[in-house]
Amino acid sequence: MRLIVDAMGGDHAPKEIVLGAYKGMKKNPGVELIFTGDEEAITAVLKEHDIPMDGIRIVHTPGIIEMEDDPLCILKSKRDSSMAKGLLLLRDGEGDAFLTAGSTGALIVGASSRIFKIKQPGIRRVAIGSVLPLTCPTLLLDSGANIEVSPEELVQFAHMGSAYMKGVYGVDEPRVGLVNNGAEECKGTPVYVETHRLLREEDGLCFVGNVEGRDIPLNGADVLLCDGFVGNVILKLSEGFGKFIGRELKEMLGKGLRGKLAALLIYSDIKKFKKRLSYEKHGGAPILGTCLPVIKAHGSSKASAIKSAVYQAKKCYEAGVCDMIARVGADKKGEN
Repeated sequence: MRLIVDAMGGDHAPKEIVLGAYKGMKKNPGVELIFTGDEEAITAVLKEHDIPMDGIRIVHTPGIIEMEDDPLCILKSKRDSSMAKGLLLLRDGEGDAFLTAGSTGALIVGASSRIFKIKQPGIRRVAIGSVLPLTCPTLLLDSGANIEVSPEELVQFAHMGSAYMKGVYGVDEPRVGLVNNGAEECKGTPVYVETHRLLREEDGLCFVGNVEGRDIPLNGADVLLCDGFVGNVILKLSEGFGKFIGRELKEMLGKGLRGKLAALLIYSDIKKFKKRLSYEKHGGAPILGTCLPVIKAHGSSKASAIKSAVYQAKKCYEAGVCDMIARVGADKKGEN
């Protein structure tokens, strides 16, 4: 698999991106890397860490999309950026998947644009699917791409999310839940009430009904559906809550002799728990609805998270998730 990596996207680019991608390549046989970005800066990282060029190609691009840039710049003033070039390479068949830790807004604009032509025909909108770090992997979508969505689009998201959970996590029959403020089917806004009705009647989905916020961390569903506003709030809350738990545990177990002795006894369990709460375990969020795998890593990703994202991209590609979603798009296009 040829993985295109935006080496200049993210808070710790290019060093952590390049190192993480290389570690991911070594961990996943069959992966080749195509870095887009400042060739001199990328080469300097490779040389500093004695990384050979075997299986690695660099495509020089002078531009960088900053986090504060207008997302539309990917179509206008920054067509020469590392992210834009990566998407163009994907569009033109020079790579099999794309990974970036850069601007989410620019990535969504690019993935949805006719210029890059990587959105699936028949799919109305692409969506961000974030894997929540719970006991069992739970896919939350949309988690930020679409603030307002229609019931029909949420039904498409349900099929897209189910395909991803089947292909990447091996869930035979993913349970789809609609995030809502009550379990009753009459709860929520008109959009959510109508979505509930459509999901209940939709073939090919295991719809389990509405899922309240308190049931999200209790494995209430494998795929959680909502608009991008609600999804992003849930995502950021889960990230913050994980940090809160870690901070409180550290303070509690660091007090006095008894606390320190307890910490020594359960040190390995604490490490496992902390790792389970970290976004680095899953590496990034898939942009679902594209023709080929597109993975959005967290902006603050370091090498370990990028390494996980490489595996995620490879798994998504090998499982044919995008082909599964294409069939959904074709079916929905035929219905219109």
